[in-house]
Amino acid sequence: MPQQYPPDHTKAGIDAAISELVIANRILAREDVIDDFGHVSLRHPFDPGRYFLSRSRSPANVTRDDILEFDLDGNLLGNDHRSPYRERAIHGEIYRARPDVNAVTHHHARSVLPFTMTQEPPLKPVFHMGSVIGTRIDTWDSQDEFGDTNMLVETAEQGASLARVLGRNRVALLRAHGAVCAMPTLRQVCMVSIYLKENAELFLNALQITRPGYISEGEARLASETLLNDLCVDRAWDYWTARAGFAGL
Repeated sequence: MPQQYPPDHTKAGIDAAISELVIANRILAREDVIDDFGHVSLRHPFDPGRYFLSRSRSPANVTRDDILEFDLDGNLLGNDHRSPYRERAIHGEIYRARPDVNAVTHHHARSVLPFTMTQEPPLKPVFHMGSVIGTRIDTWDSQDEFGDTNMLVETAEQGASLARVLGRNRVALLRAHGAVCAMPTLRQVCMVSIYLKENAELFLNALQITRPGYISEGEARLASETLLNDLCVDRAWDYWTARAGFAGL
Protein backbone atom coordinates (compact mmCIF):
# COMPACT_ATOMS: atom_id res chain seq x y z
CA MET A 1 0.00 0.00 0.00
CA PRO A 2 1.23 3.54 -0.73
CA GLN A 3 2.38 5.54 2.29
CA GLN A 4 -0.61 7.35 3.74
CA TYR A 5 -0.52 11.15 4.02
CA PRO A 6 -3.34 13.48 5.14
CA PRO A 7 -6.22 12.53 2.77
CA ASP A 8 -6.70 15.87 1.06
CA HIS A 9 -5.10 18.05 -1.56
CA THR A 10 -4.18 20.76 0.90
CA LYS A 11 -0.81 22.01 2.01
CA ALA A 12 -0.85 19.62 4.98
CA GLY A 13 -0.66 16.55 2.77
CA ILE A 14 2.15 17.97 0.66
CA ASP A 15 4.05 19.09 3.74
CA ALA A 16 3.86 15.62 5.28
CA ALA A 17 5.23 14.02 2.11
CA ILE A 18 8.08 16.52 1.83
CA SER A 19 9.00 16.11 5.48
CA GLU A 20 9.27 12.36 5.06
CA LEU A 21 11.39 12.79 1.93
CA VAL A 22 13.83 15.00 3.83
CA ILE A 23 14.10 12.37 6.56
CA ALA A 24 14.62 9.65 3.94
CA ASN A 25 17.56 11.61 2.49
CA ARG A 26 19.14 11.89 5.93
CA ILE A 27 18.49 8.22 6.78
CA LEU A 28 20.06 6.90 3.60
CA ALA A 29 23.08 9.14 4.10
CA ARG A 30 23.42 8.07 7.74
CA GLU A 31 23.23 4.38 6.78
CA ASP A 32 25.99 4.82 4.13
CA VAL A 33 23.69 3.91 1.26
CA ILE A 34 23.49 7.21 -0.59
CA ASP A 35 26.73 9.14 -0.93
CA ASP A 36 27.36 12.71 -2.04
CA PHE A 37 25.98 12.00 -5.51
CA GLY A 38 23.02 9.66 -4.84
CA HIS A 39 19.37 10.68 -4.59
CA VAL A 40 15.91 9.60 -3.45
CA SER A 41 12.56 10.77 -4.83
CA LEU A 42 8.88 10.51 -3.93
CA ARG A 43 5.93 10.55 -6.29
CA HIS A 44 3.53 13.40 -5.59
CA PRO A 45 0.87 11.96 -3.25
CA PHE A 46 -2.02 13.55 -5.17
CA ASP A 47 -0.71 13.79 -8.74
CA PRO A 48 0.93 10.64 -10.18
CA GLY A 49 2.40 12.66 -13.05
CA ARG A 50 4.70 14.57 -10.70
CA TYR A 51 7.38 13.78 -8.17
CA PHE A 52 9.53 15.44 -5.52
CA LEU A 53 13.33 15.39 -5.56
CA SER A 54 15.96 17.55 -3.90
CA ARG A 55 17.97 20.10 -5.80
CA SER A 56 21.50 18.97 -6.60
CA ARG A 57 22.85 18.64 -3.09
CA SER A 58 24.40 15.98 -0.88
CA PRO A 59 21.52 14.01 0.73
CA ALA A 60 23.17 14.35 4.16
CA ASN A 61 22.39 18.08 4.01
CA VAL A 62 18.97 18.13 2.35
CA THR A 63 16.33 20.34 3.99
CA ARG A 64 12.71 21.10 3.15
CA ASP A 65 13.79 24.17 1.21
CA ASP A 66 15.83 21.96 -1.14
CA ILE A 67 12.89 19.87 -2.34
CA LEU A 68 11.80 20.62 -5.91
CA GLU A 69 8.83 19.36 -7.93
CA PHE A 70 9.12 17.81 -11.41
CA ASP A 71 6.88 16.31 -14.05
CA LEU A 72 7.72 12.87 -15.45
CA ASP A 73 9.72 14.46 -18.28
CA GLY A 74 12.06 15.97 -15.68
CA ASN A 75 10.80 19.51 -16.16
CA LEU A 76 11.11 21.63 -13.05
CA LEU A 77 7.75 23.05 -11.98
CA GLY A 78 7.71 26.55 -10.56
CA ASN A 79 10.22 29.38 -10.70
CA ASP A 80 13.07 27.89 -8.71
CA HIS A 81 16.30 28.27 -10.69
CA ARG A 82 18.59 26.14 -8.54
CA SER A 83 20.31 23.25 -10.28
CA PRO A 84 18.53 19.87 -10.17
CA TYR A 85 20.17 16.47 -10.25
CA ARG A 86 21.37 15.56 -13.72
CA GLU A 87 20.08 11.98 -13.43
CA ARG A 88 16.46 12.81 -12.67
CA ALA A 89 15.46 10.82 -15.79
CA ILE A 90 15.97 7.73 -13.63
CA HIS A 91 13.08 8.78 -11.43
CA GLY A 92 10.69 10.12 -14.05
CA GLU A 93 11.02 7.13 -16.37
CA ILE A 94 10.63 4.56 -13.57
CA TYR A 95 7.50 6.37 -12.39
CA ARG A 96 6.22 6.43 -15.96
CA ALA A 97 6.82 2.70 -16.45
CA ARG A 98 5.70 1.58 -12.99
CA PRO A 99 2.39 3.00 -11.70
CA ASP A 100 2.84 0.83 -8.58
CA VAL A 101 6.06 2.63 -7.63
CA ASN A 102 5.91 5.77 -5.49
CA ALA A 103 9.52 6.05 -4.32
CA VAL A 104 12.88 5.55 -6.06
CA THR A 105 16.49 5.61 -4.92
CA HIS A 106 19.66 5.76 -6.96
CA HIS A 107 22.85 5.09 -5.04
CA HIS A 108 26.44 3.91 -5.24
CA ALA A 109 26.68 1.82 -2.06
CA ARG A 110 30.26 0.59 -2.09
CA SER A 111 29.44 -2.99 -1.10
CA VAL A 112 27.03 -3.23 -4.04
CA LEU A 113 29.45 -1.89 -6.64
CA PRO A 114 31.52 -5.10 -7.04
CA PHE A 115 28.36 -6.89 -8.19
CA THR A 116 27.86 -4.26 -10.91
CA MET A 117 31.24 -5.20 -12.39
CA THR A 118 30.72 -8.94 -12.74
CA GLN A 119 27.83 -11.27 -13.39
CA GLU A 120 29.35 -14.07 -11.32
CA PRO A 121 28.37 -14.64 -8.62
CA PRO A 122 25.01 -12.89 -9.05
CA LEU A 123 23.71 -10.73 -6.22
CA LYS A 124 20.78 -12.44 -4.48
CA PRO A 125 19.54 -12.65 -0.88
CA VAL A 126 21.89 -14.54 1.43
CA PHE A 127 20.17 -13.71 4.74
CA HIS A 128 16.58 -13.26 5.78
CA MET A 129 16.55 -9.45 5.94
CA GLY A 130 18.05 -9.44 2.46
CA SER A 131 14.87 -11.07 1.17
CA VAL A 132 13.35 -7.63 0.62
CA ILE A 133 15.61 -7.01 -2.38
CA GLY A 134 13.90 -9.77 -4.36
CA THR A 135 15.50 -12.79 -5.98
CA ARG A 136 16.05 -11.32 -9.43
CA ILE A 137 18.40 -8.39 -9.92
CA ASP A 138 19.36 -7.60 -13.50
CA THR A 139 22.15 -5.29 -14.64
CA TRP A 140 21.64 -2.39 -17.02
CA ASP A 141 24.60 -1.72 -19.30
CA SER A 142 24.46 1.65 -21.04
CA GLN A 143 26.88 0.32 -23.66
CA ASP A 144 24.21 -1.98 -25.07
CA GLU A 145 22.12 0.86 -26.50
CA PHE A 146 24.18 4.02 -26.15
CA GLY A 147 27.85 3.09 -26.57
CA ASP A 148 30.40 5.26 -24.80
CA THR A 149 28.76 7.85 -22.53
CA ASN A 150 29.68 9.65 -19.31
CA MET A 151 27.86 6.70 -17.64
CA LEU A 152 25.18 8.96 -16.15
CA VAL A 153 21.47 8.48 -16.88
CA GLU A 154 20.72 11.91 -18.28
CA THR A 155 18.17 11.41 -21.06
CA ALA A 156 14.63 10.09 -21.20
CA GLU A 157 15.82 7.38 -23.57
CA GLN A 158 18.45 6.21 -21.11
CA GLY A 159 15.99 6.35 -18.21
CA ALA A 160 13.41 4.35 -20.14
CA SER A 161 16.04 1.76 -21.06
CA LEU A 162 16.98 1.39 -17.40
CA ALA A 163 13.30 1.11 -16.43
CA ARG A 164 12.89 -1.75 -18.91
CA VAL A 165 15.76 -3.65 -17.31
CA LEU A 166 14.28 -3.02 -13.86
CA GLY A 167 11.01 -4.46 -15.14
CA ARG A 168 8.71 -5.52 -12.29
CA ASN A 169 11.62 -6.06 -9.90
CA ARG A 170 12.61 -4.03 -6.85
CA VAL A 171 16.27 -3.53 -7.71
CA ALA A 172 18.43 -3.14 -10.80
CA LEU A 173 22.19 -2.63 -11.02
CA LEU A 174 23.96 -0.21 -13.35
CA ARG A 175 27.20 -1.60 -14.74
CA ALA A 176 30.22 -0.11 -12.96
CA HIS A 177 27.99 2.63 -11.58
CA GLY A 178 25.48 1.75 -8.87
CA ALA A 179 21.91 0.63 -8.30
CA VAL A 180 18.28 1.72 -8.38
CA CYS A 181 15.57 0.60 -5.98
CA ALA A 182 11.85 1.13 -6.56
CA MET A 183 8.98 0.45 -4.15
CA PRO A 184 5.38 1.48 -3.42
CA THR A 185 6.33 3.60 -0.39
CA LEU A 186 9.22 5.77 0.71
CA ARG A 187 9.73 3.75 3.87
CA GLN A 188 9.82 0.51 1.90
CA VAL A 189 12.35 1.84 -0.59
CA CYS A 190 14.58 2.86 2.31
CA MET A 191 14.32 -0.67 3.70
CA VAL A 192 15.17 -2.25 0.35
CA SER A 193 18.07 0.16 -0.22
CA ILE A 194 19.56 -0.41 3.23
CA TYR A 195 19.27 -4.19 3.14
CA LEU A 196 20.60 -4.31 -0.41
CA LYS A 197 23.78 -2.74 0.95
CA GLU A 198 23.89 -5.02 3.99
CA ASN A 199 23.16 -8.15 1.97
CA ALA A 200 26.05 -7.25 -0.36
CA GLU A 201 28.36 -6.68 2.63
CA LEU A 202 27.53 -10.09 4.10
CA PHE A 203 27.91 -11.72 0.69
CA LEU A 204 31.40 -10.26 0.25
CA ASN A 205 32.38 -11.21 3.80
CA ALA A 206 31.22 -14.79 3.28
CA LEU A 207 33.17 -15.05 0.02
CA GLN A 208 36.36 -14.80 2.06
CA ILE A 209 35.44 -18.18 3.53
CA THR A 210 33.46 -19.84 0.75
CA ARG A 211 30.78 -19.00 -1.76
CA PRO A 212 27.60 -18.53 0.32
CA GLY A 213 24.33 -20.24 -0.41
CA TYR A 214 21.28 -18.19 -1.29
CA ILE A 215 18.05 -18.38 0.65
CA SER A 216 15.38 -20.19 -1.37
CA GLU A 217 12.76 -18.53 -3.55
CA GLY A 218 10.08 -19.57 -1.08
CA GLU A 219 12.02 -18.29 1.91
CA ALA A 220 12.64 -14.99 0.15
CA ARG A 221 8.97 -14.57 -0.72
CA LEU A 222 7.68 -15.41 2.75
CA ALA A 223 10.35 -13.41 4.59
CA SER A 224 9.86 -10.33 2.43
CA GLU A 225 6.07 -10.49 2.89
CA THR A 226 6.66 -10.35 6.63
CA LEU A 227 9.32 -7.65 6.56
CA LEU A 228 7.51 -5.34 4.14
CA ASN A 229 4.29 -5.15 6.15
CA ASP A 230 3.51 -1.89 7.92
CA LEU A 231 4.44 -3.13 11.40
CA CYS A 232 7.98 -4.15 10.45
CA VAL A 233 8.59 -1.22 8.12
CA ASP A 234 7.43 1.30 10.71
CA ARG A 235 9.58 -0.32 13.40
CA ALA A 236 12.65 -0.11 11.15
CA TRP A 237 11.77 3.48 10.21
CA ASP A 238 11.62 4.39 13.89
CA TYR A 239 15.13 2.99 14.35
CA TRP A 240 16.56 4.75 11.30
CA THR A 241 14.99 8.10 12.14
CA ALA A 242 16.54 7.98 15.61
CA ARG A 243 19.97 7.19 14.16
CA ALA A 244 19.57 10.07 11.72
CA GLY A 245 18.72 12.51 14.51
CA PHE A 246 14.94 12.60 14.11
CA ALA A 247 13.90 10.62 17.20
CA GLY A 248 10.23 11.02 18.08
CA LEU A 249 9.09 12.06 14.60
